[in-house]
Amino acid sequence: MDPSKLPRHVAIIMDGNGRWAKKRLLNRINGHEKGAETVRTVVRTSREIGVSVLTLYAFSTENWQRPKAEVAALMRLLKKFLNSELSELAENNIRLQTIGQIERLPQDVLQVLNDVMAHTKEKDGMILNLALSYGGRSEIVEMAKAIGHKLQSGEIGPGDVTADLVAQHLYTRNLPDPDLLIRTSGEMRISNFLLWQIAYAELYITKTLWPDFDRAEYLQILKEYQTRDRRYGKVGD
Repeated sequence: MDPSKLPRHVAIIMDGNGRWAKKRLLNRINGHEKGAETVRTVVRTSREIGVSVLTLYAFSTENWQRPKAEVAALMRLLKKFLNSELSELAENNIRLQTIGQIERLPQDVLQVLNDVMAHTKEKDGMILNLALSYGGRSEIVEMAKAIGHKLQSGEIGPGDVTADLVAQHLYTRNLPDPDLLIRTSGEMRISNFLLWQIAYAELYITKTLWPDFDRAEYLQILKEYQTRDRRYGKVGD
């Protein structure tokens, strides 16, 4: 693998936990628990090889509509994961960030999340960016409202509304756009994820269910990414 051709920002739609569990006649929560192990593997691998930003789609705004028991179990699992990974994040110089409507999270989960972010805020080896209670459309709506208020107040004029201004009002304002978007489980959709930011991201869809996604496959995808010709609408050499 060529370190100079690594994606700076990798975004992953972690899909397939429920189907993984169903295939094994297990509870869906067992699938989410197994999926948490894959998260650890991918985070460690990303840090080891030099990925700067890793964004994981952990919980969408639509996921709140799942059965209450499953949502509660997912929140408990998130809290457990955050508590268990704090020391490893710190030791590996990884800063935790989030995007989404995190104020909707249960108070005890939000407290742990804020504690981990506070403890890792000075780390600069890699950013682990968790999309929690996140939806691309709601993000764009919030951006439009914020810019609309500035237009209404006269702080800016219509001519000041540019792509850069839009980007500055998104959750990801301090992050580069994803270079590579991976989706597991074979589903051919982006599920309301980073709708603005993935305009020029390279896409890779694997049929592997998230709990079965491993280091070897991740590295193979990164190698395949390095063979792609990213032209951004221009003519290649």
